Amino acid sequence: MPAKNAPKKNRSALKRVRQARKRALRNRSVKSTIKTFTKKVEAAVKDRDAEAARELLKKAVSIIDKAARKGILHKNTAARKVSRLSRLVNSLS
Repeated sequence: MPAKNAPKKNRSALKRVRQARKRALRNRSVKSTIKTFTKKVEAAVKDRDAEAARELLKKAVSIIDKAARKGILHKNTAARKVSRLSRLVNSLS
């Protein structure tokens, strides 16, 4: 915690550090969730469970798109991930 009479510049820098840490944690959590759902979809495809794969794909696409909207993933990265997962699930039919 900064001293009460710390210069303004220093206080704002410290606040930025706190904000960056908080955002980094949030971003890491979202990316981890994306990886988890990607693995679940891949596992369902490997088990040849088309119905489960489609349901998991829906959830995964939703999470990926939300991350792209919030700027956690670049929109092209999100599109690539969705495309690869969709192609994988469609290979079952």
